[in-house]
Amino acid sequence: MSAGRAPESSPTQADADNRSIIAILLVAAFTVILNETTMNVALPAIMADFGVTERIAQWLTTAFMLTMAVVIPITGWLIGRFTTRQVFVTAMTLFCLGTLTCALAPSFPVLLGGRIVQASGTAMMMPLLMTTIMNLVSPRSRGAVMGNVSLVIAVAPAVGPTLSGFLLQLGTWHSIFLTVLPIALAMLGLGVWKLRNTGDLTHTPLDPVSIALTVLAFGPLIYGMSMLGESAGEGSGLQAPVALVAGIVFLIIFVWRQLRLQRADRALLDLRVFTHRSFSVALTMMALGMMALFGSVIMLPLLLQRSYGLAPIQVGLMMLPGGVAMGLIGPIAGRLYDRHGPRVLVIPASFVVLAVFWFFSTLTLATPWWAIMLGHVTLSTSFAFVFTPLFTVALGSLPRPLYSHGSAVVGTVQQVAGAAGTALFVTVFSTMSAAALIEGQPDAAALLSGAHWAFLFAGGVWVTAVVASFFVRAPDNVEDDLPVGAH
Repeated sequence: MSAGRAPESSPTQADADNRSIIAILLVAAFTVILNETTMNVALPAIMADFGVTERIAQWLTTAFMLTMAVVIPITGWLIGRFTTRQVFVTAMTLFCLGTLTCALAPSFPVLLGGRIVQASGTAMMMPLLMTTIMNLVSPRSRGAVMGNVSLVIAVAPAVGPTLSGFLLQLGTWHSIFLTVLPIALAMLGLGVWKLRNTGDLTHTPLDPVSIALTVLAFGPLIYGMSMLGESAGEGSGLQAPVALVAGIVFLIIFVWRQLRLQRADRALLDLRVFTHRSFSVALTMMALGMMALFGSVIMLPLLLQRSYGLAPIQVGLMMLPGGVAMGLIGPIAGRLYDRHGPRVLVIPASFVVLAVFWFFSTLTLATPWWAIMLGHVTLSTSFAFVFTPLFTVALGSLPRPLYSHGSAVVGTVQQVAGAAGTALFVTVFSTMSAAALIEGQPDAAALLSGAHWAFLFAGGVWVTAVVASFFVRAPDNVEDDLPVGAH
């Protein structure tokens, strides 16, 4: 028996246990990701309560994002070194402590500290969920189960702002955390009761230098990108470029150190995942997709509010159907993947995404709101047919010992690509809008002109993803040492 592997049981019992484990992790992941997007709507109330400026209040989301970017690369080592239950209990305990701190925060610094603790727990959940699925689910059924992951990733962020707005109508911003806390505590209790270890444990020693390098690389990288987006068109100093250069330099050092350490199987984040061609192709396309998706999610609300004059609540309701549709389509896309493989889904969906970007680049002030909403729903649905197969192909292409590191790499790329997409979209939008204003165009028309260029830029980037879609290949359908009863 492999080290750390749970004792074998009957196939029927093991199959039921596996479904319970995955269900607990799915609900827990939904809860922590739901929390991630609740802050934006609550910022005005928090600013009023604590008397802080918008730039200071924005650190509640910026610090959360930075913490995620720093912790996710470490999860590959954590998941391999400790049992599933230990990692889950650590993640949910941190999340619950952070949530309780936020709910009772007497000052802004305490609230910010609570958000950082929350983010530390949140960062562990998605890599743990994906690694567990790879360990428990046979290749024949992984698409369907990964489709549920897509549901979590898409629906939770879409529902977060709507739930936050509803709770703010009934009470104060504290109610957001007080609503999430009991659910998180229930998941923590279920995890302590039901979870068992699902993978093989390693005894890789912790490398403190690598941990320091994750902080010095991914922190400044994400921060620089976020600052680049915020300061676009304002000509504000060297803060963003300096942070980006520092992040890139330390990222190169981090990669160099991992390459040295992995020769002795001591890497914090094992980069041998990139030696597997299908993983690299799927990850490249996934990164481009995350850039386009995050950029669109930022761009459309800006456009709808500033050019079309819609209220934030109207914009939120217009964006909600797309997020929900993406989540609901995920499981369907997963089942189709299991039957037909990735290409019949990824290639057509990639062309539809390209068509939607072209449509968004042709918007005028006369375009009806329902057409824009329909475009967003189409875009989100198409991304569901892209991301579900890509998640499955990427991780399914790896040998079992690299599952946890592959999950950590996927999570890290999501964070970096999302931040890059946001920064690039907003930079193009702001630059071209400013140029249109100089030419004498009215404000609304100038902003629309900037959006045209931003979506054309997105389409240009996405052409690379369309080409990559023809090289996506299903991993070999091999039963890779799955436990008894894996379904």
